[in-house]
Amino acid sequence: MSTSKRIVPKTGFAGLKENFSSDLLSGFLVFLIALPLCLGIAMASGFPPIGGIFTAIIGGLLVSFSGASQLTIKGPAAGLIVIAIGAVTELGNGDAMLGYKLTLAIIVVAGIMQILFGILRSGILGDFFPSSAVHGMLAAIGIIIIAKQAHTIFGVKPMASGPLELLAEIPHTLMNMNPEVGAIGLVSLGILFLLPMIKNKYVKMIPAPMVVILVAIPLGRLFDLEHEHSFLFHDHHYFVGPSFLVTLPDSILGAITFPDFSQILSATSIKYIIMFALVGSLESLLSAKAIDMLDPNKRKTNLNIDMIGVGIGNTIAGFIGGLPMISEIVRSSANINNGAKTYWANFFHGVFLLVFVAFFPKLIHQIPLAALAAMLVYTGFRLASPKEFKHTFALGKEQFVIFIATIVSTLATDLLIGIGTGIALKLVFHFMNGLPAKSLFKPKVEIEQFDGKFVFRVYDAAVFTNYISLKKQLDKLPKSQTIVVDFSNTRLIDHTVMENIYNYKDEYQENGGHLIVEGIDKHQKMSNHEMAARKLKLAQ
Repeated sequence: MSTSKRIVPKTGFAGLKENFSSDLLSGFLVFLIALPLCLGIAMASGFPPIGGIFTAIIGGLLVSFSGASQLTIKGPAAGLIVIAIGAVTELGNGDAMLGYKLTLAIIVVAGIMQILFGILRSGILGDFFPSSAVHGMLAAIGIIIIAKQAHTIFGVKPMASGPLELLAEIPHTLMNMNPEVGAIGLVSLGILFLLPMIKNKYVKMIPAPMVVILVAIPLGRLFDLEHEHSFLFHDHHYFVGPSFLVTLPDSILGAITFPDFSQILSATSIKYIIMFALVGSLESLLSAKAIDMLDPNKRKTNLNIDMIGVGIGNTIAGFIGGLPMISEIVRSSANINNGAKTYWANFFHGVFLLVFVAFFPKLIHQIPLAALAAMLVYTGFRLASPKEFKHTFALGKEQFVIFIATIVSTLATDLLIGIGTGIALKLVFHFMNGLPAKSLFKPKVEIEQFDGKFVFRVYDAAVFTNYISLKKQLDKLPKSQTIVVDFSNTRLIDHTVMENIYNYKDEYQENGGHLIVEGIDKHQKMSNHEMAARKLKLAQ
């Protein structure tokens, strides 16, 4: 009988010595992905391109040593573009530089709030928000990114500013596209969509964003984007020049920009502080939890310490001109796939970024903005992928309605109202399905111990609003025991709790315990999906 035990990589300097080659290689490969994405996210956020690099460098060189997470990559994320550009636009009121400096002040305060969230042990808040509303918010962010960046791909400056109006303007942009800029954008987009479809294992090792850069830079030189000029195409004159390329300062130190706190107490600033702190924290928590599930060594991130680390990183980033950071899922997934073992991979990715920007700024200047916009459109497509719509529909009609309502309200208003709409609609459905008001935040639970096991009986309802309380009571039970979670007398179990309780089961069993879920066979599923919400059958 095999008694093999998983060998967990060492950490600290012992881990550096043990895993130097694998972490260095992964850090380099992640750097190749991160460089163009950081530039593109900053550009789309209304920040100078160097702002995205600042954040990734801080995330790598400083935040990696928080020790909370071994494999997540910290840096700017597409999910916060919508908030950042909104803050720059509203606060600047036509003055982009002023809006940028005022937004930096917001990032500093939001970072301090995240530090407080971590100190107050608010990492568990990632379990509160209903899954369908969160996925709806992320899909809406993806659609907004597509709406804003599609025009840059084709070298056209749109007239509209709102996401719905920008989407409606895309046909006009296609009719008036700049042929040379559009060629770069379309080729870049084609690479991003087609390269992952190639099944060859060696091709799969090549980061698609880096292929885009390697193709786009020569195209930009072919079209002589470095020099202002016009060209004739189909009897129409088009203009190109350096404005279609990334602009970086000659000195990285000269690019440091300090925040302006003069409007920090205004209603607009407070609104964006809340949005950065809540949405950024939620995205970071969800990403860290997702990466923990991919970790071959099954290590678990201390979400509270991780939030403190991200908060410190955001505070520093805001003080020097950087974007807000989160635990970023795309780069973190690549980190795992590239063989990273510890947080040193994140550190090395930050080192490579710092060296490249410090010594090769002129090469970065050769990158066409259309190529970066293509990467962002591809990222937006992944957030709002048809698979997301199909998956949510499979969970049940109620979940799909919540998902769509969150998307529509976010597109029509903003992220806070969007996620609030999703939560409110979820509660309406719950009350219609028999949720007792007394169980809204605190479930009725009975715990018995007999025959060497604990029976954890849940009464009335188990829904997203009371899952945090439910989990706290589960956490009080001894580890490495047998626990039976009995839902036989639970009138309503929602989709969020179904997902969370089975994730909890996996974690508990990985730590040597045994958790059994009973009683759900007495419920009627609201769809055929195994994680669908359930109501107690009337016959019961």
